[in-house]
Amino acid sequence: MAETVLEAANVTRDFDISRPLLQRVLSGLPRQTLRAVDDVSFAIERGTTLSLVGESGCGKSTIARLAVGLYRPSTGDIRFEGQPLSAARAQASLRRKMNMIFQDPYASLNPRWRVRDIVAEPIRAFNILTTQKDITDRVGQLLTGVGLAPADGEKFPHEFSGGQRQRISIARALSSEPDFLVCDEPTSALDVSVQAQILNLMRDLQQRLGLTYLFISHNLAVVRHMSDRLGVMYLGRIVELGHGETLFRAARHPYMRLLLEAIPDLAMVGKSRTPVGGEVPSPINPPPRLPLPPPLPPRQRPLPNRKTHPHHHRPHRNRLPRHQRRAGVEGKQALLFLEKKKQKNFTPAARSTPDLLPRHCKESL
Repeated sequence: MAETVLEAANVTRDFDISRPLLQRVLSGLPRQTLRAVDDVSFAIERGTTLSLVGESGCGKSTIARLAVGLYRPSTGDIRFEGQPLSAARAQASLRRKMNMIFQDPYASLNPRWRVRDIVAEPIRAFNILTTQKDITDRVGQLLTGVGLAPADGEKFPHEFSGGQRQRISIARALSSEPDFLVCDEPTSALDVSVQAQILNLMRDLQQRLGLTYLFISHNLAVVRHMSDRLGVMYLGRIVELGHGETLFRAARHPYMRLLLEAIPDLAMVGKSRTPVGGEVPSPINPPPRLPLPPPLPPRQRPLPNRKTHPHHHRPHRNRLPRHQRRAGVEGKQALLFLEKKKQKNFTPAARSTPDLLPRHCKESL
């Protein structure tokens, strides 16, 4: 049986989004709580990748921060290598085994530090190496391992492209020799060609170093390429969890099916698709049991009440423009005359015909 690196059991995380106390007292408003993560359970085995996919605001990044101890769960338990996460982070030997790759590489790098100091910071913090020569050699090896040159350590982050900055972030994450990496959308800020390079680099590092990933992304193609197991999140809950290819081939939850149907497919060119109706509920006021309400097809949606709907109006068939409606019958005659005039070799039978037209129609002749 494979060893479990990270295990979460019934984890919930709440955030207080209430207004200040004085405003609530004066206006009589109650406290308001946002449940970002709701009763989430999963386990990640050593050397595998668990990917979380879902729309913005569903709680993916909150789980990423819970997994490395940046947030504490409101309820539930998270265990790292068999120990509670709080106890594991209190031990330097276990804390160095977990690290994180952030979404924006430039925002996560100190712009005033050189790259060699950024990559060497975890080495010095955990006392992995002591002499300056050993640290310099280790930094050069890490930069070479992510596709950069050792001489790049003398540069500043602003001298690199977006993909190179993400490589620096990966090198810094690997400098503490971790076993577990949380990758919070590491390729979303990069273009497609650079995304492929970073993903291939991460797969190669996982195979060589035996790393375990918690991978978070919006891109289903990226998730399919990276994940061994896949979790689908919807309003703070994991609604479907299983093997990656199995979920892509035979998804059971309606929300996962909607995500798969949104992927562009050349085989569906020219074929009609039923648009998805409705909107995702707000996480501030979620539905009681969180089932995804099946959207009604357009023809089955209830019509507005004609008596009470504020924007209701009686339908008019074959409505003419406003100037022709004012003309009444003469407007219809003008329209018929203009249609005949468009035909070839048409001449009016008598000069008196235009006199029957209203003035605004004579001007258009």
